[in-house]
Amino acid sequence: MNLSEIFPSVLGADSLLVGTLLPFLFVLTIVVFVHEMGHYLVGRWCGIGVKAFSIGFGPELFGFEDRHGTRWKLSAIPLGGYVKFVGDMSATSAPDSQGIEQLTDAERKVAFHTQPVWKRALTVFAGPAFNFLLTIAVFAVMFSVYGRYVSEPMVAEVRAGSPAAAAGFQPGDRFVSVDGRRVETFADVQRLVSGRAGDPIAFVVLRGDEEVSLTATPEVMEQPDALGNTIKVGVIGVVNNEELGQPRQITYSVPAALGQAVYETGYIILRTGQFLQRFAVGREDKCQLGGPVKIADMSGKAAKLGFEWLVQLIAMLSVGIGFLNLLPIPPLDGGHLVFYGVEAVIRRPMSEQVLELFYRVGMLLVLGFMGFVIWNDLFGC
Repeated sequence: MNLSEIFPSVLGADSLLVGTLLPFLFVLTIVVFVHEMGHYLVGRWCGIGVKAFSIGFGPELFGFEDRHGTRWKLSAIPLGGYVKFVGDMSATSAPDSQGIEQLTDAERKVAFHTQPVWKRALTVFAGPAFNFLLTIAVFAVMFSVYGRYVSEPMVAEVRAGSPAAAAGFQPGDRFVSVDGRRVETFADVQRLVSGRAGDPIAFVVLRGDEEVSLTATPEVMEQPDALGNTIKVGVIGVVNNEELGQPRQITYSVPAALGQAVYETGYIILRTGQFLQRFAVGREDKCQLGGPVKIADMSGKAAKLGFEWLVQLIAMLSVGIGFLNLLPIPPLDGGHLVFYGVEAVIRRPMSEQVLELFYRVGMLLVLGFMGFVIWNDLFGC
């Protein structure tokens, strides 16, 4: 008799610990580690000293110090991480003017805030950049190993009463372009439409030998995603089938897989930006945003489907974390980059009073957003 038989509710495959928490920690740890490693590696390359590299916040659970004097540690609250450079006041790399004055000459040379602005900007940007590179790497491997299933961009059926029917779509039409962008597969059409509910979109279809221009406004429809979550997407009401779509698998060489991975990552970044813009003006459902609880739930579902699904979730979460960190809000990486941009223009650092004000406002915004998504997780949806 093994432990999972003795404690099935704790150690069983469907238990909260094994089925949800462990996959969640696995996914989040990899995404956070890659992000912080970007800061660390580029910072060291720029000659900046590093005091601590932490996965998690709060009290240290265990760690060690390397020969460069960097404390590598795992901390108690596994909802992020940080790299603390020499001269930082806090884990958010806020400058510590009093602390810098107390540094030795050797420490001052490697302190973060004594470096040229381009080194600081490059070090800060490296975190999100490594998140994007992780996503590209995962997609490149997936495309190389599994290829991709595609269908021809054909209309086999037009749903009665749908936006497509109102626009004049007909069975047998072949999509040529959507909103001015040429499409090669039915999946191209779906994803150009799915995030545009309520927006009139111009379509060009090939009908016989003639190109026909049509305009349709996608409507919102609830659909299950691959992990069983209910999501809301824009649809125009056309259906593809096996006869007209001629589904097939595309295989990729390594260079082609890498190119497709870059394209897919760029599309996700674009879609994320579009979603946040629409969300800010009230055109997206708040339930589409989730926090740690939703990520944990998705991690558990992905783990049940197989390791490759868990890896794909890592890729999706990584690009999302990278994008959010580039938002121009302190203490996020994007906020720091805005400050460095201003500093580069005015040829001097912004005053500590102004920086402190922006940091406080930014922290309130970040905490408010975190509270919002956690409320969504627990009570909102």
